[in-house]
Amino acid sequence: MTAFTHLFSPVRLGELELANRIVMAPMTRNRADAQGVPGELMVDYYAQRAEAGLIVAEGAWPSAAGQAYCRQPGIATAAQIAGWRKVTDAVHARGGRMVLQIMHAGRIGSHHIKGEGVATVAPSAIRAAGEVFTDSAGMQPYDMPRALTTDEVRAVVAEHAQAAINAREAGFDGVELHCTSGYLPMQFMCSGTNQRTDGYGGSVANRVRFVSECLQAMAAAIGAGRVGLRFRVGNSYNDIQDEDTVATHAELLRQVSGLGLAYAHVMRAEAPEVDAFALARDGFGGELILNDSFDGISADAAIAMGQCAAVSFARDFIGNPDLVRRLRDGLPLARFDRKTLYTPGAAGYTDYPAAEGVSA
Repeated sequence: MTAFTHLFSPVRLGELELANRIVMAPMTRNRADAQGVPGELMVDYYAQRAEAGLIVAEGAWPSAAGQAYCRQPGIATAAQIAGWRKVTDAVHARGGRMVLQIMHAGRIGSHHIKGEGVATVAPSAIRAAGEVFTDSAGMQPYDMPRALTTDEVRAVVAEHAQAAINAREAGFDGVELHCTSGYLPMQFMCSGTNQRTDGYGGSVANRVRFVSECLQAMAAAIGAGRVGLRFRVGNSYNDIQDEDTVATHAELLRQVSGLGLAYAHVMRAEAPEVDAFALARDGFGGELILNDSFDGISADAAIAMGQCAAVSFARDFIGNPDLVRRLRDGLPLARFDRKTLYTPGAAGYTDYPAAEGVSA
């Protein structure tokens, strides 16, 4: 048995009561069906990992325009809500807690994935460099996006509020707004992707406004204590650049610090000279979940030093459905197969075994 004194203690994040401080980070795994509906594979996958204090389910699109990837789940249709309900029921039956990450991809998408007639939209008509895998046509360049009108921006804000309502209907304990990795919220925040001249562009305060309004709308819809946000200072994923990422995220925290959100989920900054965790502690004023490159010892120490309320793990949860128990008992961690991260089927998804003598 390990001697962790903090990692396995209960904690409250807003309205979320966690049995321990080990959080499963959101990870896109592409196992929904072609209509974005979660099936039995996803039920099994998340139920296997329900011992986590909190599961943050993979990013789900709030509308068809927000879909990024093949077999990515949504939270926009009745069938998707019903599919997710089976997942949350299974997690709750095992004593777990679960929130859904809401992820609008913006310009990161393809008509080969979303279907003809579904727009690819963004703050500005700037195409992302790179390609995306499609089941129907292999690797394809990202679509050229159409810039949202001001009224359409407000409509997308309303879509996020509805997604939060849908998530609660699906049994989730709350939601998390995906504000990083080059998706729509970050596209609004960053100077390299936002060249708007209305109230959602120009100054850093205006560029952050879309994210702030989404969080306000989601909080009004289901209660601020059931809403979190995730961000990474300096993230360059999906061809994203910003003239001053620290100042941008400081403004984000300034605008949302008074909302009473359940938590901020903060990833370690890409640049080693930037301390994103300190920035969040100074600017957010609420509970923090830290992420990236933690093991059990460093996670317990971070909690003990008051740096955060909880720590999230991503890769370790892929090959270790019983990660919580392995950490508790000091058992070695299994490796995962990168080749099956995004492939259909159970292989590399629900077939990782629990440690010998331990049932997941």
